[in-house]
Amino acid sequence: MLTFSMLFVLVVAPTAAKAQMSKVKTVWVILMENHNWTGNNTGAAFGDPDIKGSPLAPYANGALLHTSAHAEQYFNPPGNHPSQPNYLWLEAGTNFGVLADTQPGQSPFNVEAKHLVRLLQNAGISWRAYAEPDFGSPLFDVCPIDFTYLDVEHLPFVYFTDIAGEPPDPNSAECIRHVRPYYQLATDLADHTVARYNFITPNLCHDGHESISPCPRTEPSDNTLRGDTWLKHNVPLITESQEYKQGGALFIIWDEAEDSGEFSDGPIGFFLLSPFAKGCGQSEYSNSIHYDHSSTLKTLQEIFQVGPLLGAAGKPATKDLRDFFRREDQGCQP
Repeated sequence: MLTFSMLFVLVVAPTAAKAQMSKVKTVWVILMENHNWTGNNTGAAFGDPDIKGSPLAPYANGALLHTSAHAEQYFNPPGNHPSQPNYLWLEAGTNFGVLADTQPGQSPFNVEAKHLVRLLQNAGISWRAYAEPDFGSPLFDVCPIDFTYLDVEHLPFVYFTDIAGEPPDPNSAECIRHVRPYYQLATDLADHTVARYNFITPNLCHDGHESISPCPRTEPSDNTLRGDTWLKHNVPLITESQEYKQGGALFIIWDEAEDSGEFSDGPIGFFLLSPFAKGCGQSEYSNSIHYDHSSTLKTLQEIFQVGPLLGAAGKPATKDLRDFFRREDQGCQP
């Protein structure tokens, strides 16, 4: 029999966690590519192994795992392949019927389509996308971007005409203002001019998927290890910043599963690092709640308090990620 005190805990605990979640001031999202968290080791189209337990992902299974809140059951939306539909889903809660990797201007988007960064901008909340250019080069052409070492479908924002123009305009002021070369992130953090919402796209050498481009010989030859090494070198850039320590949250997510069979939608990797997360970015926490990209989008909208909830983020069955955040009365031990 439930007592009043038990009911109070059941009702208040999730609310308290959401209140802690709402204290987040600055968000970074890093999107990695095409790995299951578990389940795919015999069916991977490109031979990319599960992240969990892989000797080719020592950072993800070591320092990252032990200082983060992570999901054991996070999936890409059902049948949402290849990459582009998942990037769009994280931005708008739908793939707009696109189940391919297309070029800007080819997909059925228009200026009326609601999406996250437009809601943020309308609310006066700053945002920026950082895309990693050719290795070793500070040169970067934006809108259209130099996509020699970067897949355009990994930047969802350039598919919306209110950002890139119609047709896509190389001189779009909106795009040039918001879509920046990755090397600028270090400068923005040092100058304390980082936006409140930041979306980070590694290049094709560093996103962990099959290597389409020639990568530096000084880097690991294996795709998974090369992506893991990139995370090891770049996550501290964020977590050591003032903005992270004073109210930041870093989401590291893989866009889609790699398996072609039973585990074709995941689970995929998901990590949250934040002073407000369970473990406070100092120890490990995990759960087995079923999530997908709709959960992340819903959580981002709740953090920034912008609506309406977009696409599948607004479905009653979509769970947000509040379980990864501490209650206000909870210490740093998960």
